[in-house]
Parts: sequence; structure tokens; C-alpha cells
Amino acid sequence: MTSRRIFLKSGAMAMLSVGFAPSFLGRAAAAAGARRKLLIAIFQRGAVDGLNMIVPHGEADYYRLRPTIAIPRPGRDAMGAAIDLDGFFGLHPSLAPLHDVYAKRQLAVVHAVATPYRDRSHFDGQDLLENGTETPHAAHDGWLNRALGLIGGSQTLGLAVGQSVPLILRGQAAVTSWSPVKLPEVSAEFLDRVADLYRNDPVFAPALAMGLGDQALVDKVSDAPGMEGGGVKMNMLQRGAGLVKTVTTTVGKLLADPAGPRVAVIDVPGWDTHANQGTAAGRLAPVLAGLADGLVGLQQSMAPVWNRTVVLTLTEFGRTAHPNGTGGTDHGTATAAFVMGGAVNGGRVIAKWPGLSNAQLYQSRDLAPTADTRSICKAILRDHLHLPPDAIDRVVFPESVKVRPLEGLVIA
Repeated sequence: MTSRRIFLKSGAMAMLSVGFAPSFLGRAAAAAGARRKLLIAIFQRGAVDGLNMIVPHGEADYYRLRPTIAIPRPGRDAMGAAIDLDGFFGLHPSLAPLHDVYAKRQLAVVHAVATPYRDRSHFDGQDLLENGTETPHAAHDGWLNRALGLIGGSQTLGLAVGQSVPLILRGQAAVTSWSPVKLPEVSAEFLDRVADLYRNDPVFAPALAMGLGDQALVDKVSDAPGMEGGGVKMNMLQRGAGLVKTVTTTVGKLLADPAGPRVAVIDVPGWDTHANQGTAAGRLAPVLAGLADGLVGLQQSMAPVWNRTVVLTLTEFGRTAHPNGTGGTDHGTATAAFVMGGAVNGGRVIAKWPGLSNAQLYQSRDLAPTADTRSICKAILRDHLHLPPDAIDRVVFPESVKVRPLEGLVIA
């Protein structure tokens, strides 16, 4: 028997977690035939090491700084060598599935990038990245929710993947959430009783009815490996290549459906590599492999709409240039970001490279930032979602007029 999961929308948070199912069905008419531009943000929560994700193999100081955890140069017949991109930068070997995407000019990398945050607290760094200001805890809503508010319309445009809605999607614009965790079966009789109990409630009754009716959309797309009735057998906190792909395949199908959302946020944890970070093996490699498989899964599941899609990776900060005493890296500053999709002007690494000599490191320990994360986000909002530049500066990222969008990043 197919399990039934209810997804209920509100301004920011789901109202009931009997289970979740996106509340989109019945509003397809508003989106049918429209060439909807789609955006997926993947949050590498925990601070990814950009220097080993996108390897500056042409930088001699990289190998001086990291004698035990540096990824070998391409073409050295070494186990786990970097995969060259442009003669200077290369992919971590676990990201090999992305090389073809890069070669097709559908993947761009922005290196030496950071938010305005310059301290090293996960909680504050994540809060600032999500609230879109220059100060942790300065806003109680997220920049991506404010962007959805500028799009407007009656359709629920945002989807959060997880047990709760992250700050980046909280706010006045209605969003929905889907939990990729197998939940206990809920009987039809129980749901009928709940519906009867709240039939006169002006808020809960319509939301419940919408969630029950819209389960068909999740059932329709939940045929990916590992999916049963819209639930993933594995917990998102587990590691392993293939886990993220299971989730992204379903999310991609949801966004590709004409009745689906236009924007999704997927949390991918596991990037806090304080110990045993490793090179081709260790803590970082399997998480990168999972990310690569997940990104390829999105490309495959969104094939019909891939030319209208941008996928952006975000993380709160990078990691130290020097390894620590336990074979890992500590909290740093600048890192690297992926911008991928059929609407991306890719096939290049975008970097004003600061260098890795001792004098060039930020505070003598970190990759120095030369690009602002908001410049990437602004370019996508302006050139892909076609939001007004002045509203992006005032509403989405307040008091950020000096941060200009990265030109030519996406195909407008």
C-alpha cells in the first residue's frame, strides 16, 4: 500500500509532520507552458575545503603547505591525481563525474570566494550566509525567501529538503518542505478523521486538503532507486556516494514537473574535516563523491528542463591552508563554489587567484577571499530569475550595493 505523507505550506515552516509532500498539484495551470527558470541551492553545511575540492595544482605553494594532504598533480601516474580543468586548477579525483559537465561548458567554478564573515563559528557563518546580511543574526528571514517574494504569484515556489525549513528559505513567501526519510505508514482512516476534525478551521483545513491532494505529485516522481512512497531509506546524515543522488533525483523530478516549485534548497552535511581529511581516501573523498553523483543525478532527472536550470553550491567558509596535527584542516575563510546547469556559461574556473605564499594567506593561515559569495547569487537572481537589480540590492541582500553581480556567469 502506498504510504501517504502530508506536506503543508505556511509562510516559513510546515504545519504538520505526519509526513511531508509538496503542495503543488492543482496549480499547474499557472505554470503550464511557461518557460520557468529553475534554481537549486546545495548547502555544503560544515565548511568545505575548497583547496582540495578544486585543486590549484599549478601553485607550488599548495604542495609546500600541504605535504601530507595535497592532491597529486595531473599526469603524474599517481593514485588519486587531480583531474585537470584549465592547466592550473583541477578537480578532486572523487569529482570525476563532473569533468564531462565542465567539458560541455555547463559547469563553472568560482574560487577564492567567501561571504563577508571573517570569524570561524559554524553557527554564525551559516546564519550570515543564509540571512543575506553582513552580520550574523541580523535578520530572521532568508535571502532566498525574500527573492521568492519578489517573484510573487499564487504558486508555492520554494522547496526545502529536510526535516525543517532552513533559515535561507524562511520568511513571508510560502514554501514547502519534503523530508527524505522513510516515515511510518499513516492510515487513510486516520487522515480522514484529522480532516473531519479540522474541516471548519480556516487555516488548517485548506492546507490539509491541499497536502492530501498533492501527494500524487510525489508518488509520481518517487520511483528513484531507494525510494518507497516518497521516502528515502537512508538518513541524510549518512555518508556514501549514491545517498545524495537518491535525494537529488527526486528533487530534480519535482522541479521538472510543471506543477512543481521553481527553487529548492538541499542540505548536504559532512564537510567539517578536522581530522583524517585524506586525499583520494579519508573523510573528504566519499562526501565529494556523493556530491558529484548527486549533481549528475540532478542533470539526469531534469533533462527536459536542464537548459533552464542553475545549480549553486554554498558553504559558510573554507578551511585552513595548513593541515593540523590530526591530518585535517580547521575553520578558514575562502573556498570554492560550483555553478552548474544548462543555463550556465561554464567550462571555466573564475578566480582572481590570491596565491598561497605565506605573505598572501589571509591572517597567515587561510586562502584569501577575492570574490564575494553574494556576487554569484546576485548574478543568478538578476540574469537567470530576472529579478530587478535595485530590489536585489535593497531587499534580497540589503546594504550590498557595492557588491556587483558576477558578469557573464549565466546565459540570460
